[in-house]
Amino acid sequence: METYKKLRRQNGVFAGVCGGLGAFFDISPNWFRLLFVLLALPGGVPGLLAYVIMWIIMPKA
Repeated sequence: METYKKLRRQNGVFAGVCGGLGAFFDISPNWFRLLFVLLALPGGVPGLLAYVIMWIIMPKA
């Protein structure tokens, strides 16, 4: 029987979105934090909007 990973928020720095993404993809959550910061640089909307949408959609672990 195969075990499937589920995308869920983890205990993290702010809302657990980056921790959940890091656990799902088996990489450090710091890479996702860096990605959201880079997306927030050109005015803030792309990174902040993506983060808030994921925060709402992703269930808590």
